[in-house]
Parts: sequence; C-alpha cells; structure tokens
Amino acid sequence: MTQSWLEAFVLRSLAESLFWDKEYGIASNLALIDESETRERYVASYLPEESAYIIDKCTAWESLGEDDDFTYLIATEAETHGTFETAEEAAAELLELARKHNLVPSLGLLFDQLF
Repeated sequence: MTQSWLEAFVLRSLAESLFWDKEYGIASNLALIDESETRERYVASYLPEESAYIIDKCTAWESLGEDDDFTYLIATEAETHGTFETAEEAAAELLELARKHNLVPSLGLLFDQLF
C-alpha cells in the first residue's frame, strides 16, 4: 500500500523528533497522550548507550502539581513496548499506536542536567 503525502509527512516528523545531541547536551522524548484519560500512554526516546530507539508503555502516573505546565499526568513507571534500530521504525510504530488508541503527540526536550 502506498503512503499518502500526509502519512509520509507525519512519519518523517515523528522520526526527526526523536534525537540526541551530545555536543549540546540535549535529547528529546515523544509522549503519546490519551486525552480522554489525561495521561501519557506511551513515551519514545533515543537511548545513546544502546544505539536504539525505545517505546515504553506507561504503567503508573503522577501530577507534577498545580504549578506545572502539563495538562496531563506524567508517567513515573513504564515497561518496554518495543526497541527499534532506526527512528523511522520507531515512528511507524508510534503512528500505529496513535491510530489504534486515538492518541496525540507531545514533544519534550531534556537537557544534560536532567539525564
């Protein structure tokens, strides 16, 4: 089946959102949010020590408090859903999970002081 222009655009955007930059000390993670339950359902990131992309399924959550900028609960525990060699493979799985569970993405940035 041929990808539509929109699907190719989304897949590329998802893949490029998963990065780690050693020089600047910055990494990203992409959460898939369940808006009906207002919590993270899956979280994806690149693990440089394993040279792999990982998607975790969230299993426990907490609010960061009234002063936080998040409108959803943040995962505090998770189990591995899948490990992928390329960002494109991880992006395809993220898109499939989003479709299957009606989830929306949220991009986060982590600076070296945090990881």
